[in-house]
Amino acid sequence: MKVKVLCRNPDDYLRETKRDLYKVPRNYDPNLHPFEAPREYIRALNAVKLERVFAKPFIGNLEGHKEGVSCIVKHPARLSSVASGSYDGEVRIWDLPQQACIHSFQAHDGFLRGITFHSDGQKLITVGDDKTIKMWPSNAPKLGADVEPLNTILSRTVLMGVSHNYRKDVFATCGELCQIWEHSRNEPIHSYQWGVDSLHTIAFNPVESDLLVTCASDRSIILYDTRDTGPMRKLVMTLRTNQISWNPMEPFVFTTANEDYNLYSFDMRKLNAPFQVHCDHTSAVITVDYSPTGKEFVSGSYDKSIRIFEAAKGHSRDIYHTKRMQRLTSVAWSLDNKYILSGSDEMNIRIWKARASEKLGVLRPREKAAFNYNESLKAKFAAHPHIRRIAHHRQVPKHIYNAQKEHRIIKEKQKKKEARRRAHSKPGSVPFISEKKKHIVKEQE
Repeated sequence: MKVKVLCRNPDDYLRETKRDLYKVPRNYDPNLHPFEAPREYIRALNAVKLERVFAKPFIGNLEGHKEGVSCIVKHPARLSSVASGSYDGEVRIWDLPQQACIHSFQAHDGFLRGITFHSDGQKLITVGDDKTIKMWPSNAPKLGADVEPLNTILSRTVLMGVSHNYRKDVFATCGELCQIWEHSRNEPIHSYQWGVDSLHTIAFNPVESDLLVTCASDRSIILYDTRDTGPMRKLVMTLRTNQISWNPMEPFVFTTANEDYNLYSFDMRKLNAPFQVHCDHTSAVITVDYSPTGKEFVSGSYDKSIRIFEAAKGHSRDIYHTKRMQRLTSVAWSLDNKYILSGSDEMNIRIWKARASEKLGVLRPREKAAFNYNESLKAKFAAHPHIRRIAHHRQVPKHIYNAQKEHRIIKEKQKKKEARRRAHSKPGSVPFISEKKKHIVKEQE
């Protein structure tokens, strides 16, 4: 028979003399350390400081274009390849690990408006100001051989953009009309119009491959279904939308880059208001692209900066800029979720890390364990004022800093004016309008 009893040894808690120190019972389990929270706080503080010390996102740049970069497109099957087009109609295929141009060719006379890969990556489709659609081989030609288009289609209307279906041999162009084309035909199989002068950007949904969206010159966003005979829905905003990107993991969500310095994330099932407004840019947002995980996206603006946003948050988590980088025209997030490409009008394509302080290359098991531990510590103490201040602080150019201060003053004055009008008006005559609904004019079906 086993009997358990409590036993207390007086030597563990009694002093031998009056001058002796009090003995404190102590559990040596590291999880029950008496200073566990202060110790972890200091570790979190050191981790967030080291993150800012090692935050060097710029990797390199791709030189060679003789005019500004108008568009960048990722290869759907190869991580190491991207294609870019410029204002003078030249197309270049790049090898990213070598940071070198594989081959280049003159695709159009004048501005190259749009470029996209075939879904299998074997062909490249371009549109330009010369009213032609051209298909090119995406692989480099033999040494000394000229690059000739596989097919050339003459269009009756101006072309401003192109997007390829992710599953079918079908692509769409926009301009005066939204047109759907097959590779085997030189005439469009569908044409859509909804009373607007021109459409300047177009994008197929990566999951629901029959859906596509366009942006029009009348500040509207139009949804189409290629199985239908006409456009589905139309949303008019207060200012023009420059580009649209679909969320690759949530096919009903898309994000728009707008002229009013903001980005708007919409659920296409409920278009009467965006479910998130993404602020922080200080000039018109030109381009946007989602990460392959769908949790983040990158935007480029006329304020000469790139910002990275978390899809569910209204403010950017990081900003990238250099002294020589000018106005952004296109951005792309690599399919391995590690790099960001940006093209600007001073003829360079820059390569950035998606996470500024991330170590490139293979991580040893101890490094990976330490990195995961530091990430959990930063998440645990993220709300602490000192750690939050260090994690959020970014050094920005002087023109962005001054513009941010000016916009803050303008917004505060607008809020004060609205509050005073409401206080001195008849109750209910000046209603409260949320920031999400302020920028929507109307919705049509």
